[in-house]
Amino acid sequence: MKKNNIFRICGIALVSALTFSSCSDVLDEQPRSSYDPTYFTTEDGVKGGLTSLYAHLRNLYGQAYYLTALEAGTDEYTYGHSADGNQKDIDMTGVGDLNSTSVRSDAAWGQAFTDINTASAVIENASAVGIADNLVAEAYFFRAFHYFNLVQLFGGVPLDLGGGELHSNDAPKRFSVRNTVDEVYNKCIFPDFEKAVNELPDEPRVIGALTKTAARLYLAKAYLTYAWWLENPKNIATYPATSNRDKSQANAYYQKAFDMAKTAIANPGPFKLQDTFFDVSYWANDRNSEWVLYADHTVNSDLYNGGGLGWGGGGAPENFAAWFTQWNYCGDMKGVFADGSIGNPVLREAAQPLGRPWTRMAPIPDALKKFTDVDKDSRWDGTFTSQYRCNFQKGGNPNSYVNGANGAQIKPGETFLHFLSYDDPNVVYNADNGKINAGVLAGHDAFVINISDISRQTYPGVWKNIGHRTDRDVNKELGNPNGCSPRPYPIAKFSEFYFIAAEAAVKLGKNADAYNMINVIRARAGKWKAVFNEYRYLNGATAYDKAEVVNDYSAELVAATPATITIDYILDERLREYWGEGYRWFDLVRTQTWDEKAKVYHIADACGRGADVKEHVRDFKSHYWLRPIPQGQLDALQMTEEEKAAFQNPGY
Repeated sequence: MKKNNIFRICGIALVSALTFSSCSDVLDEQPRSSYDPTYFTTEDGVKGGLTSLYAHLRNLYGQAYYLTALEAGTDEYTYGHSADGNQKDIDMTGVGDLNSTSVRSDAAWGQAFTDINTASAVIENASAVGIADNLVAEAYFFRAFHYFNLVQLFGGVPLDLGGGELHSNDAPKRFSVRNTVDEVYNKCIFPDFEKAVNELPDEPRVIGALTKTAARLYLAKAYLTYAWWLENPKNIATYPATSNRDKSQANAYYQKAFDMAKTAIANPGPFKLQDTFFDVSYWANDRNSEWVLYADHTVNSDLYNGGGLGWGGGGAPENFAAWFTQWNYCGDMKGVFADGSIGNPVLREAAQPLGRPWTRMAPIPDALKKFTDVDKDSRWDGTFTSQYRCNFQKGGNPNSYVNGANGAQIKPGETFLHFLSYDDPNVVYNADNGKINAGVLAGHDAFVINISDISRQTYPGVWKNIGHRTDRDVNKELGNPNGCSPRPYPIAKFSEFYFIAAEAAVKLGKNADAYNMINVIRARAGKWKAVFNEYRYLNGATAYDKAEVVNDYSAELVAATPATITIDYILDERLREYWGEGYRWFDLVRTQTWDEKAKVYHIADACGRGADVKEHVRDFKSHYWLRPIPQGQLDALQMTEEEKAAFQNPGY
């Protein structure tokens, strides 16, 4: 009678296990079609279960539907021209319905409990098979990591999956009771992360493995998030109801967050900020010292990449998140070539500025305007593909140029379309370029679009997240942009310690500390580095130059920092630093600013210019602060309708 459900036993139906390799410094995956629970009573089983937790990061990070749950419906993103219900339902503007069957935070729910159960199995069996404490600490980290994500998304969640609180379950269970938010934090998240801080090593045991720094980062984030939850400035309801939401304790946890972040900054281990913002995300610098945790991929194997390199279908564990935020540049742009033929001047290419377009999520112009001082602050240039350069020769087009604006002849490598980071009143929208309806601006060879005039159809792509293939001749080939990205997906970065410390300092009334922490980030943002064979301009230049250029505007950016740091200012800085990486929903819900930051936005539906831009008002309902428990979970529970209703978050 019993059927497997979301609370499935540890390790069932895993795609692959990972084992430790004595002759390698990276995690070594070995295919395994399934696990039997008794496998975890062996040394190989515990090690295999432990390292599978790393492999399963790919089921969330780089998974575009999970990114949708964390970005769409915020002030950063709305639904794009080719969106479906996955993006529209979460927009809250009347184009869909946010409910228990539609919101894509189900991706987190489904994956988390499998990995929580596996982590508990590792913890329970490790001692008997002789696994060292520093390895078991990795399982403690992952259990707390997944519970931390769950409690932010759904509120209180079950600590008992059928085998008792924080025990593994070796058989499917059809009945469940949710713990309260404070119970999840104090019984699991805090003690597990604290144990990981105490027992994880400073240096990773293999490339990409957990460290004390990673544990400190997530413990500091958990302290900060819990402090906000305790303070609850807008009196937002939690669920299940609890009597332990004591506002008077909030400052103690803000202090814990501040102290933990400062400790980590002072004791970084092998981690540090990259010299420039560009270096953090440049494909040739993947797995750098700023990446504290990432979901790994490879260009050498479909199996170990977690998805097809020749063709990607768009599902976990593929890294395809960047597809959702890329518009159809290769289909919607048209140009007139030297021989009079009409075609696409910018072709789909497996390069970091381009990649495969799906046009599912469009950036909101109001938020893009928060990228200020873009001639000095490198984060606009280091985040977006704002200039689309011709690569038609790689597709076999024999023409030497395509006609640009103002009579210009645009050659391969030069910019055909430029999204301005500002609004220029002199732009004239009379250019026929296929579906993009671009404008002309005196002095610009490229066609241009003002920042207010981007649409759900035509908008800058997110350069830093797009895949890049290294198994090709970049000077001659388009590569294979239809395969999923072989790049690792960064999950956590060392830079966030400075933001956590600054945010906690503001809440504690320590403005000088907040000011100093934010200025570390802003000073780095002022340091410029660009590699022009990546098809990018520097500082809005209109001339194409292949030379590497380094400029330093750190002093100017620090001088422009306001004397008093506020939570609003920190959120703007976080937007500039982590745009499109899956931080935004957590940031806005944690600080209880989601409704005010994201309620109203302006965008054109399709290639509109000026008069076609519309105001959209989101209908924020009080229960939206928590995501609904997925309907599949409720359907699988063998409980009364009243019990299921009590399991679901109110309002859904």
